[in-house]
Amino acid sequence: MNAIYLVLIAALVLTLAYRYYGYFLVTKVLVIDPQKTTPAHRLNDGRDYLPTNKWVVFGHHFAAIAGAGPLVGPVLAAQFGYVPGMLWLLIGAVLAGAVHDTVILFASVRHNGRSLAEIAKDEVSKVTGVATNFAVLLIVLLAMAGLAIVVVHALHDNPWGTFTVASTIPSAMLIGIYMHMLRPGHIREASIMGVILVLLGVIAGPYVKASALANWFLYDEKQFKILLPTYGFLAAVLPVWLLLAPRDYLSSYMKIGTIAALALGIIIVRPEIHAEPFTQFINGGGPIIPGPVWPFLMITIACGAISGFHALIGSGTTPKLIDNERDIQLVGFGAMLTESFVGVMALIAATVLFPGDYFAINTPKAVFDQLAPLGYTMQKLPELSALVGENVAHRPGGAVSLAVGMAYIFSSIPGLKALMAYWYQFAIMFEALFILTTIDAGTRVARYIVQDTLGRVYEPFRKVNWWPGVLITSFLVSFGWGYLLYGGSVSTIWPIFGVSNQLLATLALAIGTTIILKHRKRWDYAMITLVPTMLLFVTTVTAGVQSVITNYWPKGMILNTVLMVLMIIAVIVIIVDSAYRWTKIK
Repeated sequence: MNAIYLVLIAALVLTLAYRYYGYFLVTKVLVIDPQKTTPAHRLNDGRDYLPTNKWVVFGHHFAAIAGAGPLVGPVLAAQFGYVPGMLWLLIGAVLAGAVHDTVILFASVRHNGRSLAEIAKDEVSKVTGVATNFAVLLIVLLAMAGLAIVVVHALHDNPWGTFTVASTIPSAMLIGIYMHMLRPGHIREASIMGVILVLLGVIAGPYVKASALANWFLYDEKQFKILLPTYGFLAAVLPVWLLLAPRDYLSSYMKIGTIAALALGIIIVRPEIHAEPFTQFINGGGPIIPGPVWPFLMITIACGAISGFHALIGSGTTPKLIDNERDIQLVGFGAMLTESFVGVMALIAATVLFPGDYFAINTPKAVFDQLAPLGYTMQKLPELSALVGENVAHRPGGAVSLAVGMAYIFSSIPGLKALMAYWYQFAIMFEALFILTTIDAGTRVARYIVQDTLGRVYEPFRKVNWWPGVLITSFLVSFGWGYLLYGGSVSTIWPIFGVSNQLLATLALAIGTTIILKHRKRWDYAMITLVPTMLLFVTTVTAGVQSVITNYWPKGMILNTVLMVLMIIAVIVIIVDSAYRWTKIK
């Protein structure tokens, strides 16, 4: 199977879906109104609420939602073969993920940019509002820890990669000052300047690594587990125009540009997919994901097809920036389909590796040694490690295998093989940017949720620009997910993140169904959200129960067991309460 066919199929399906299904959703089902004043104008405070160019908002939103999920999830799911992942990435994104993102963004814009929990309280009931608030806060903490652990494994003991990623922070702040204070409205100038600064960070990386400055960027896993929550705190406190929006906008150029370049590289190189269409682990027992393809494929791929985390961004930072309701299709539907394409590219990058090399990277040595009788042995991995200048074997988590696969494709272009080390570090930076921009927005969204909650006890906390509230809630959120990160690993954090993420999508779709029924009074339109709601509910609860029975409880992982059970109970409460409300709508 040649990889070029997967690229062409994905591009065709996603383009047609945006043009026809996305247009139908926003014009017929949601009925956007371009003449309606958005909260960005009504509540403009120059800090959180700010009318923003639609492409900047798209960049921010895409960068915020496209974290580790579309990169790491498809890579890990390649354990089952390339066909299951490809099908779910396209079908799930079009019929579930893009619908989920667009409906929640629209709802939040119509509710003054308020959080998902507040929307649930208004549209469903106080019971659902409280359950949603609890579920969202719990899930966002797990999400931040789950995303951050991937950065830890990608950057620890890698001064080149750490310097490159760190350099994007002052670059983004400079661009923020340039666009907001020095040259407002001159987006093209700022974009060109920002891309140049980021590329300079990659180019300077090997020189920093070889100099005395290397020690300033050399950190082990534990140190990174402290640095990342500290960064999340600062990102949540600073004004949105200074770091979050310009960094996300700048990162979106790198993300979309790199994925486009990867697609072009695949067209030029035309690499063969070395993975099997379906592997022997389709029924379970795999070395990366122990469960069977259903239901574990969906919770593993997560963000590339549908992600509850997107509801936090779509009801958090993004609706406060929407200039006009006609931008909702581009930002909500378009960004999700773009993320799906990213997931397809990640799947290809993983599956062009020989299966033995793929498993050697994504499993500990002891586990990989047990795969030899099944025919999985290293083939080109020692050569690839030499070309990138690092030993890439046995670095699980998906990030390293993706970077190796991307570097392998780029370096296969005639005349570029000598630059493979640069391609590898560029890919690591590319992945880290995906994740850190999500941490930026996710920590800020969690801050909003905690402020809403504490505001019920002490009113000033409800003011998003009240500095004591900003500092206290930002610290609480950063400490919370930082605590989970410090004591966790990929094997303990990622599975529960995957289940919690899909449970959040389930409850968001249920709330979306209620909104459509209340305001459109049409069950045929409500099916657009109700069908994926039921599919996700059954799939994710099954995965959660199996995880508890076969993994967490037998291993004595009490905290994971309790968290999983609490999340499942919260979602069941929301589904039952929502269903009761549906029966009352006439």
